[in-house]
Amino acid sequence: MGPSNVTSYFYKARNRMDPEDITMATLVTRDRFPVLSRLATHYKGPISAAIHVNDDESKDETLTALQEMYESNADVQKYVDIHLILDTYDRQFNMWRNVAKLFARTNYIMMLDVDFHLCTDLQKSIRGNADIMARLRQGRTAFVVPAFEYILQADGVDAATFPKTKSELLQQVGDGKIDMFHKGWLKGHGSTDYSRWYNATDLYQVDEYDFSYEPYIIYKKEDSPWCDERFIGYGANKAACLYEIYLSGIDYVVVPNDFLIHQTHDYPEKTRRKERQYNRTLYSHFREEICIRYARMFLASSQWDTPRAQNLRRECQKIRNFRSTLRSTS
Repeated sequence: MGPSNVTSYFYKARNRMDPEDITMATLVTRDRFPVLSRLATHYKGPISAAIHVNDDESKDETLTALQEMYESNADVQKYVDIHLILDTYDRQFNMWRNVAKLFARTNYIMMLDVDFHLCTDLQKSIRGNADIMARLRQGRTAFVVPAFEYILQADGVDAATFPKTKSELLQQVGDGKIDMFHKGWLKGHGSTDYSRWYNATDLYQVDEYDFSYEPYIIYKKEDSPWCDERFIGYGANKAACLYEIYLSGIDYVVVPNDFLIHQTHDYPEKTRRKERQYNRTLYSHFREEICIRYARMFLASSQWDTPRAQNLRRECQKIRNFRSTLRSTS
């Protein structure tokens, strides 16, 4: 959509970055500045925030609000790298995600929507697990952190009231107060297999993948795909990014004890409906394109019959005429 004026490290975190830490790579608009501030205080770890500023008469007000948020919270100053994206193009979510990832200063990132509250100590549970860290360093595994939301939106406003342990969460699930995120759109998070997670004590691999799957993942920054920036607006943008990561040969593995809860906010549903219609068509073509591209790459590098190509072989056969198209383009 460019050109966009990107200023990396408009504000740079003062704390030293440990390469083995997990950076929360997130995107933020002006109405979410208070949420970013709370995330910094709660997480107390590295955050790479891509902040979009409209290049219009509201620009100065937005920059003033950003400065006030930054100066009012010492944790933001310690932990948050802020990268400004100045243009007139709203909702370039994948471009914003790429900016947050590009300028993250640790080896591992979590692609996090800023409205999600980290209920458990991810740094402790991930870095304290030798198996998880070994897989992260190898770069062929992304770890899924299950996401939840309250049934009544009013219950999801104050993150201070959210459960902090899996047992507390399961109590509220049993009481019918909380459930998987976007339960009405099962394809979005159903592949996490929540029924299995409720009883899980160990890591388990996602084995029923859906191309609409949108988990929140922790993965290695280096040698992982970028989000395709053709997706503008709501609908399919995150799914397309995660789909390409998965087809590139990165397995999705669910962690058994950590979880996220969505903090309630309003959605612009009219805008979402219109943009989803466009992106639905784009995503259909994108899936075919990405299958052919990676299949040809695996064939050319003699990896077609290796575990690296397993995700692609399984998923792309669901696309009509994939095999015949692949033969005709080889």
